[in-house]
Amino acid sequence: MDHFDYKNGVLCAEDVPLPEIAAEVGTPAYVYSTATLERHYRLFDEALDGLPHLVCYAMKAASNQAILKTLAALGAGMDVVSGGEYARAVAAGVAPDKIVFAGVGKTEAEIRQALTGGLRQFNVESEPELQLISRIAAEMGVSAPVTIRVNPDVDAKTHAKIATGKSENKFGIPISKARAVYAEAAALPGIEVVGIDVHIGSQLTELAPFEAAYRKVAELTETLRGDGHDIQRLDLGGGLGIPYARSNSAPPLPTEYGALIKETVGHLGCEIEIEPGRLIAGNAGILLSRVIYVKEGEGRRFLILDAAMNDLIRPAMYDAWHDIVPVIEPAAGHERTEYDVVGPVCESGDTFAKGRAMPELQAGDLVAFRSAGAYGAVMSSEYNTRPLIPEILVKGDHHAVIRARPNFDEIISRDSIPEWL
Repeated sequence: MDHFDYKNGVLCAEDVPLPEIAAEVGTPAYVYSTATLERHYRLFDEALDGLPHLVCYAMKAASNQAILKTLAALGAGMDVVSGGEYARAVAAGVAPDKIVFAGVGKTEAEIRQALTGGLRQFNVESEPELQLISRIAAEMGVSAPVTIRVNPDVDAKTHAKIATGKSENKFGIPISKARAVYAEAAALPGIEVVGIDVHIGSQLTELAPFEAAYRKVAELTETLRGDGHDIQRLDLGGGLGIPYARSNSAPPLPTEYGALIKETVGHLGCEIEIEPGRLIAGNAGILLSRVIYVKEGEGRRFLILDAAMNDLIRPAMYDAWHDIVPVIEPAAGHERTEYDVVGPVCESGDTFAKGRAMPELQAGDLVAFRSAGAYGAVMSSEYNTRPLIPEILVKGDHHAVIRARPNFDEIISRDSIPEWL
């Protein structure tokens, strides 16, 4: 569910007509719904009711300060994967003891940054990382809380580029080595083992892979406790998918996901951490764009938009589907035609859809890419010296620009020309 609906024939973000936003800030632009962000966070929080838990938003999905503050105000923690994301979380007012630092390549500077500012835990992904954290923490005279990410070798049945829990993936340590690595961690100075971490992938559309992974984590918890480790927390990651195409069957609901967690690990008495990103932010945002041209090709029609792959890379990178709908609601029984929907970037890969059946459109019409709130703005670039596009947050009948579009002078001024040129 989202809060982007047609009202009096015009697509609105909550109570704000999208043409009003387009007239004010131009296109392309990202538009987010506060009501959807809040609703989706609460779904996860309520799904774990009855268990001690913390919902840590995976801010790599959408990391604008306004989004982070919206979720933090509801009690969300943050899952960060870089020093920059850690700084963003702190700037948004997130308490350090609600920040989980994940990622396979934490640098010495990032580890020092988090230990200085404070954090809930490091999710450790390798023995060399564990040893580095130990050395730095000992030098600083502090104790670093850690979970160790285990790779359960579970097929998440998702796109290969977003699968993270199989043996060939770069993430975590093999679960078969867990006892040895936990023993090493317990013997290292400056390390406080607090739990276990697992994350098997993104955009999962069925519960079976979660169940397989969580049952392995439950068994490991019992084994490690038998070895004398005080396992207090289970970080179960994120990954629950969203329906990008409205014609698709819906992925499991957060309530079903929560029930599975309670069934598989609820008996262990651990605090549960989950790290949803896509399901909180994905349907909470749309990409608003305008048709530049309708081009007649040989045997196909091209809908050329002012949005491009540098604004929304998911279709080019993952062959991802986004529903693309006109902002002005088509009349009942309207004619449909097939378009290749493309952007203006000088790459053949700058294609959003091929042979997509859509209502007849013409130059100047506005369209919206649904479910573009996650991995949209955060993965955008200035390729072809196209400015990063604005982000707008809507709440009821109010809206505000939360990231402005830079002008060309601002972009070019970031370059430095050596004196000898």
